Amino acid sequence: MRPWWIFLLVAAGAHGPTFAQGPKPATAAAAAADMNVLKGAWVRPDGGYVIQIKSVGADGKLDARYFNHTPLPFARAQASVEATLLRVSLELRAGGYGGSTYELGYDAATDRLKGVYYQAVAKQRFDVAFARKPN
Repeated sequence: MRPWWIFLLVAAGAHGPTFAQGPKPATAAAAAADMNVLKGAWVRPDGGYVIQIKSVGADGKLDARYFNHTPLPFARAQASVEATLLRVSLELRAGGYGGSTYELGYDAATDRLKGVYYQAVAKQRFDVAFARKPN
């Protein structure tokens, strides 16, 4: 009778079994494919401001609105991938915001958008974070 391991070698093929190499590192292409993770409502806990992202185009263009008690359109709303970071760039011109911007990065570990808010009228920058708003 043959040892049991001979049957394993035959079942695995002539080259022996193959083993997984472990998880592959995140790539820009993989992050780009996951831009849909941005869809949903994001709330800024320090003021209740909300970013609603309805859809993400293949080119990264966002269908998004800003809520500061009333809805405001973004003059520019774009997602992009830089290295492995999923970035969101938003600009407000309506409602007295005068070109104020959000430059945010998606943090997958905390499911948050984090970055800098530039308040154009006051010419001040603030570190901000948005948490995903539960449905």
